[in-house]
Amino acid sequence: MARPGKVVASFAAAVADIPDGAVVAIGGFAGPGTPYNLTKALLAQGAKRLTCIANTTGGAHQPRLPDIGMLVEAGQVAKVICSFTAATRPTDVLPFTRYYEAGEVEAELVPQGTLAERLRAAGAGIPAFYTPTAVGTELAEGRETRIIDGREYLLEHALPCDVAFIRAWRADTAGNLQFRLAQRNFCPLMGMAAKLTIVEVEEPILPAGALDPDQIHLSGIFVQRLVQVPPAPEGLWTVRRQERAK
Repeated sequence: MARPGKVVASFAAAVADIPDGAVVAIGGFAGPGTPYNLTKALLAQGAKRLTCIANTTGGAHQPRLPDIGMLVEAGQVAKVICSFTAATRPTDVLPFTRYYEAGEVEAELVPQGTLAERLRAAGAGIPAFYTPTAVGTELAEGRETRIIDGREYLLEHALPCDVAFIRAWRADTAGNLQFRLAQRNFCPLMGMAAKLTIVEVEEPILPAGALDPDQIHLSGIFVQRLVQVPPAPEGLWTVRRQERAK
């Protein structure tokens, strides 16, 4: 049996103390690494005026899985910081788009690589950095730039978070994590950037030390809470778009 400490009995308990106004990073790239169960629990918990950080605001697929779009629809989100505010398919319309165009939620668009580096910088204790990405575009208007070795660079600030929701394949009770294939995406960076990292874990949580150190993708020093994902239908699992439509 897992010893008490980082292992939490339920998703509801794991998110119970997230306050209004928190900055919440939500991992994942499309399906892999997306913490559907924690997002669902936050919907039920009801925290308001959240700032959400993610790659996208969610999907347009049916049936829908819990995402930032649902948090926006529930009136829980004040601002979203992400790389995509619109769907990648012109025939899809994200729920978030309607609220943004109506002025009910604020959005900050960040190039994908810059978003990852801003999170990494926060985890590494680097307050800001210069990048050539977005120089000369609307995203750089009115912002500080600097010429270095004859090239113009844009100043970007680190992106620390109050809370990170991520999904991992395996974990031990010390919080050491292993991600499977594309699950890794933004998840380790968000875990490092957050004051409180909450993880939904797919495989049974192992005793501390059971993972090979060379297989650990995020050290337990960055992880505070672990929740085991139960089997479907109680737990939410990633499935292909074609399977969701059945």
